[in-house]
Amino acid sequence: MADPRFFYNAGPFTLKELCDFIGGELSENGNPDLLIHDVAALASAELDQISFLDNKKYVADLEKTNAGACIVDPKFASKAPESTTLILTSKPYKAYALIAQKFYPRQQADKANIHQTANIDESARIGKGCHISAGVCIGKNVEIGAECIIEPNVVIADGVKVGTKTLLGANSSLEYCFVGDNCQIHAGVRIGNRGFGFAMEPDGYVDVPQLGRVIVGNSVEIGANSTIDRGAGPDTVIGDGTKIDNLVQIGHNVQMGKQCVVVAQSGIAGSATLEDYVVMGAQSGVSGHIKMGAGVQIAGRAAVIKDVEPGQVVAGTPAMPIKEFFRLVAMWKKQLNTKKGK
Repeated sequence: MADPRFFYNAGPFTLKELCDFIGGELSENGNPDLLIHDVAALASAELDQISFLDNKKYVADLEKTNAGACIVDPKFASKAPESTTLILTSKPYKAYALIAQKFYPRQQADKANIHQTANIDESARIGKGCHISAGVCIGKNVEIGAECIIEPNVVIADGVKVGTKTLLGANSSLEYCFVGDNCQIHAGVRIGNRGFGFAMEPDGYVDVPQLGRVIVGNSVEIGANSTIDRGAGPDTVIGDGTKIDNLVQIGHNVQMGKQCVVVAQSGIAGSATLEDYVVMGAQSGVSGHIKMGAGVQIAGRAAVIKDVEPGQVVAGTPAMPIKEFFRLVAMWKKQLNTKKGK
């Protein structure tokens, strides 16, 4: 069970409610009126809790689980104890995510409130139902949509727009940007800082004014201490539904499509383009002025230095098609073993 000091549980719910909610099918032995109080892992779940199986590695845990209910693919139904009611679905992990969200809905403000220490310019427009915490600074002509949560010490510079139901985490700062609806901007994020642009001369560097903005779409999540630089002229764009992990750097003029995923400590250099559904593994990098086609997957620690066609999976430094990378690794290993006399 999640610690009630930190997480609000909206349950209990009947099995029928949960099954209908995710569009699943209840097993024949199931009691639709059984009250479920929480979600839990297979190994620790109890009779009033629901769990799930999505990875066949955990079939043994399913076979001996004490969970009152479990979400499974029909092909694993025979592995569950008779005492466990099943919700059958072809996508158990997605179903679990939705049910977990139902039990633990996204953080909402207890009540609309503006802390007395918040510094808000009189020209700013604040939507209904917002919760604004201590030490927040909101500049001139800022627009904040309804039901936003703004945590302590957030700085929102002049002219910034934030959509409805967006969370701005503690100590984050926003400038030269528009942020959409239902976004989650976590602690320490920096959006709209000056892009890293300058002309190199023998006697030093000449800064290039960064005259663009950052446009963040709807339902975007940006992890703690990540940074997104504003454009030099064209805007930096983050598409709807994109997930950005902690400690990610996105350079000026980057164009990122919808539903992309960028895992921790990755970097995207200026003017790179990521089309829809691109995935970057941890500590990977994309060079500037190149394009990642739709659906490209980049393995962790890969360094991409040229365009990648849609749908390709790449790995290595410099990045190459992943099968080619594995063949190369096998060849290196064979050569190394030969030198060692193995």
